[in-house]
Amino acid sequence: MTSNENKTLHQKHTKLERPSLGHFGRTELAILGTPCGNIKKLAFAISGSLGATFKIAYVDADHKNADAEAENGPDLNTAIGHGASFEYTDKITFQRFDHKITLNEFERKFLFQQADLVLVNGNHFPAQAQVIVIDPAKPLEKKLEKLTNVKLILLQEGVTEVPAFIRQHLPDISQIPVYSLNDIQNITSFVQAYYRAAIPPLHGLVLAGGKSTRMQRDKGLIQYHGLDQRTHVHQLLSRYCTETYVSVNAAQVAEVADKLPYLEDRFLNLGPKDGILTAMQFNPNAAWLAVACDLPFLSTATLDYLVEQRDPTKMATAFYDSEGKFPEPLITIWEPRSYPQLLQFLGLGYSCPRKALINSDVKLLTITDVAELRNVNDPEAYERTVQALGNA
Repeated sequence: MTSNENKTLHQKHTKLERPSLGHFGRTELAILGTPCGNIKKLAFAISGSLGATFKIAYVDADHKNADAEAENGPDLNTAIGHGASFEYTDKITFQRFDHKITLNEFERKFLFQQADLVLVNGNHFPAQAQVIVIDPAKPLEKKLEKLTNVKLILLQEGVTEVPAFIRQHLPDISQIPVYSLNDIQNITSFVQAYYRAAIPPLHGLVLAGGKSTRMQRDKGLIQYHGLDQRTHVHQLLSRYCTETYVSVNAAQVAEVADKLPYLEDRFLNLGPKDGILTAMQFNPNAAWLAVACDLPFLSTATLDYLVEQRDPTKMATAFYDSEGKFPEPLITIWEPRSYPQLLQFLGLGYSCPRKALINSDVKLLTITDVAELRNVNDPEAYERTVQALGNA
């Protein structure tokens, strides 16, 4: 075997599935082809229309501040002007965090992970998709390489048609809507539809990888409804999810391998967070409806309600626990943005998924019947549950 063949076969690092992110966020649009003032005006109009529904970020360059600093030196009214590298300011109506350290492409993505939509000044920065403006004041002939995924064309006042060079560059131009730059209503509707089309699919995860120490047998193999709980919950979730998997530990693989799609825990000794993080590593571009296998009272009506109330603009959609105080992480829809959030909490020394839910932007629901949240974890609870279900 040659050294080149060895290089081909050997992979030094584990190949991981990567989230589908743009240059800044998961869903982004660069606006270009018109002066920066027009781009900012359009971005502000879109934010004004949709900001109450989505968390919108705006990316631009500030030439005026750079020019002023070059001429007059740094602003001495700031800590950064006096040599600090970071400065956090509570502005009451918003928070501001300034820093001098240049962000690389990965740090930018971390910064924008909570944004639902990122609007970008495409005159200065790229994005995964573009909105182009046909404006004689900022012609696009020399910027065609930036037009990689055009989704919308806007015509500046006085412009009545798309130039031939744009038509030749965009083979799918017949499918691209064209509006006036002043038609904010149609532009806003387009942006809203663009976001909706990017909402991640819902996948299911049966949390069955626990050691069942108190029950003294695998809780996923117990039958309450004519099927073992792994299979029962898998069937429940499959009604709502495009793909559904059972989360298992290494010792359970042989039992489940030929029966159900499964994901073996890759994060160890973290309790249910093992399975949740494993699923997100397996597919970071899906939202995961994670449900514990030891909830025999869980109904389809409750799952219907949870899925109907899903809010993809939040980190997660969850129920309050049986006491109505804290989120219940074991019947929760985890959005893709929760993956880096859970890892950040892990990096701070917190393995409990409930801790992340309590301290993040989540949608919380009240369950109709708190008995559905009842975990069956020991033989005595099992006997009571069998009797209750038998008398139901």
